[in-house]
Amino acid sequence: MITIDSLKKYGADVNDGLTRCMNNESFYLMLVGKVLADKRLEQLEEQLGNKDYNGAFESAHALKGMYSNLSLTPLTKPISEMTELLRNRTDTDYSELLKETKTQFETLKALSV
Repeated sequence: MITIDSLKKYGADVNDGLTRCMNNESFYLMLVGKVLADKRLEQLEEQLGNKDYNGAFESAHALKGMYSNLSLTPLTKPISEMTELLRNRTDTDYSELLKETKTQFETLKALSV
C-alpha cells in the first residue's frame, strides 16, 4: 500500500504534492493511485517505436503534467527531458529516457504491493 512515508522514501516531494491537493492526504494518495492505472506510458512507448513524434509529444506532455502536479520527482525528471526533445520533434534514441521512466514507474508501482 502506498503511503506518504513510502512516497517520501521513493523521492517524491510529498509536501509540495500535498499542498497542491489542499493538504488532503487521502485525495493525494488516490491521485497517485490513478497514476499507476494510467496507460499513457505504454502508449508513449508504442508511439516512440513508430516514430510518431507528434503523438509521443502529446503523451509525454500529459505524463509530465501528471507526474509534476503530484511532485513525483523521480518520474518527472526523465519525462521532462523527453518532453522537451519531443517538443522539437527531435529524431533521436529515446530508449534511455524511456527506460528510466519505466524503471521509476515500476518502482512506484512496487510501493502499492
